[in-house]
This record gives sequence, structure tokens and C-alpha cells, in this order.
Amino acid sequence: MQSYVVRVWLPDRPGALGAVASRIGAVRGDVIGIDILETGDGVAVDELLVRIPQDSPVALLTSEIEEVDGVVVEDVKPADATGRDPRLDALETAALLCGASTMDDLLDALVVHGGRTLGADWAAVVDLGTGTTRAARGPAPTEAWLAAFVRGARAGGEQASGGDDVAWAPLPGVDLALVAGRTGTPFRAKERHQVAALARIAGTRAREVGRERSRRLHPSRPTGG
Repeated sequence: MQSYVVRVWLPDRPGALGAVASRIGAVRGDVIGIDILETGDGVAVDELLVRIPQDSPVALLTSEIEEVDGVVVEDVKPADATGRDPRLDALETAALLCGASTMDDLLDALVVHGGRTLGADWAAVVDLGTGTTRAARGPAPTEAWLAAFVRGARAGGEQASGGDDVAWAPLPGVDLALVAGRTGTPFRAKERHQVAALARIAGTRAREVGRERSRRLHPSRPTGG
């Protein structure tokens, strides 16, 4: 058996998902996971974890799914070979962020593990004051592009400045922002909420790291008896 992550657009009506599952069964496949990424305007965007036999072509799987009226397959990609649970992966990333003892360790964990959790091709942390890139993972755009993107996103929203394949969120209280991107698969509403959640966790830990560093550099003097 082989597993794939299949992202589909389907009418937000009773029975639509069941019809899709039935077509997947027609090629001897099983739906073993469902994640609802976005709903609105009568349409839902779902991500299905599908297992099919080795001898079942992916093209056949796609064509069968699209036999359902109103359903469009947006993307198909092999599932993570490690079989990781996305929910567990998110919790592990949060634990790594909370356990970081220095700012460098925190930002590295955010772009490396946070980027993986988000399914991003690249991730970067941008200083909102200077526009410099503080950390990056993967084929991130240039520092100048990232700085321009964040300026535009803060002024008019990410759609106006970078497209739906880039997502960002500020780290509260530390004048930094997380930016993530990928090619070919837009970030949906749930995924943008995940970006913001990771940024909030990282921002909280960054403030704690700053206070801990300040205490080390300026320890309280013992009071006299």
C-alpha cells in the first residue's frame, strides 16, 4: 500500500464527502484521515490521507475523485514517509519552542520544525524594525523580498503583497515576524491560523528568554541583614 495526501475542493453539502470516499473505494483505496482546511461560499477544502494499493495509479485516483459532481482535486502528494501524525508534530514543535533557552535556538526551532509542521518549502523570521532576516530554512526569498513582503502585508494583508502561497504572522511583543511559503499549494484558513499560533508561542517564549537573559546580566544584589 502507498499513502497520499489529497487536497480536494468539494461542495459543502451533505453526502459530498461520502461520495468522494466511495470513488476512492472504487480504486481499492481507503480514507484514513480527514482535515477540513477551509469552508465558505458553499465550498469546503479538505485534505484527505488516502491509502491505495501499489499497483493503483495516482492519475486513476484523481480521475475517480473528480467523477463526483462539483469536486476538484487541487493537489496530490506522497504522505510523509515517517507516517507522522500532524497533530503530534505540532505539539512536538510547540514543546521545542517552549524549551528553547536562547533566542538563536528559538528562531532556529521556529523555522526548521515550525516550517515542517506547516508543510512549508521555506520559512524565515524577519526583524520588523530593520527588515533583516534573523533565521531561515529552505529556499527562502532574498532578505530584500522578505522585508518588502512584510511591509506590504502589514499595510494591506498578505494577499495584496505575496499571494496565497505565502503566509505570515507577527511574534507578539518582540518586533519579529514568521513568514512561510511553498510552491503550488495555497495556505488555507486553518493553516494560516496555525502560522499565527506558532508565532504566538514563539513570541511568548522570546519574551521569557529576554527576561531570563536580563536577570543573568543584572542579578539582584543581596539585601543586607
